[in-house]
Amino acid sequence: MRLEREYSTFAVDALPCAMCHGSTLLPVNENRLLCAFFGGSYEGDSDVGIYVSTLINGSYQSHCFIKQSSEAHWNPVLFRLSDSEIVLFFKVGNVIASWRTYICKSYDDGQSWSEPIELVAGDQGGRGPVRNLPLRLTDGRIICPASLEQGQWRSFVDISDDNLKTLHKSAEIYADKSVFVSSEKDKSANIEVSEQSFSGRGIIQPALWEDSHGVHMLLRSTFGTILRSDSTDRGESWCSPYAVNMPNNNSAIAVVYCRDRLYLLCNPVAGNWGVRTPLCLFSSDNGTDFTEELILENEDGEFSYPCMSEYKDSLYICYTSRRKNIRIHKYIFF
Repeated sequence: MRLEREYSTFAVDALPCAMCHGSTLLPVNENRLLCAFFGGSYEGDSDVGIYVSTLINGSYQSHCFIKQSSEAHWNPVLFRLSDSEIVLFFKVGNVIASWRTYICKSYDDGQSWSEPIELVAGDQGGRGPVRNLPLRLTDGRIICPASLEQGQWRSFVDISDDNLKTLHKSAEIYADKSVFVSSEKDKSANIEVSEQSFSGRGIIQPALWEDSHGVHMLLRSTFGTILRSDSTDRGESWCSPYAVNMPNNNSAIAVVYCRDRLYLLCNPVAGNWGVRTPLCLFSSDNGTDFTEELILENEDGEFSYPCMSEYKDSLYICYTSRRKNIRIHKYIFF
């Protein structure tokens, strides 16, 4: 199996704001692609909102701007709920530890969006997907990869058996505090994130997949390595996280499971808040040991927060490109 690039482009021709980050994508069909990201003056500023860009055959067409309130917006996630319904999740709040999740919907393949509403009434901390894509299990259940940042960082999944009409939380997943000794911040990295993030310790932003053995997640961590947890009861409970053979710089990761292999997109860099380059694609037949497939970026600067989606023999990838645009690639499987 090999990957051949069909195109490389950007989410917008000219960024309509000073900074962008936290992108997500959704192939609508073979030709039409949606890409969403947050943008504004600086991560965490009150003018930051959600941009949704439409591309046709790899060419930018248009974008819209979604802003629920005067608070900072974060981490959009696109998800196809049905043949006629696309959901956009995003976080709202100036304080990450108490942000809330909102959703809006599109019934015309992203040309227009409903008014945002809370995903879970009274949410404080962030229900639903925190930045990676929800996973629809083979039995129809939807599980959303979530995490909390009040106190020790920990993760969970939000579970729905009725197409997101209702959700219930899984058991929370904590990393063993004995690994905290390796979680000092790498002060040499210059990363343009909100200052409130730097004090966090633990595991956040799970990336999910399902195989014949159950449901699994890889986790961003502050311990210099990616951690993994597994579930054999459809996401209700999870084993204690354990390390896989891949370093992590306390930055987001993305996974896709297809053709009996797990594909992982990440910065293969150790250290808490380590540099966010290079950005590489790896594959694995066991979800623990990985082989490099592609180097997408290896220059200086930030290339981070990837998202991946497989659609009809193609792999779609997006990620932050120096916070000045969102880079998008389409690869064909051969």
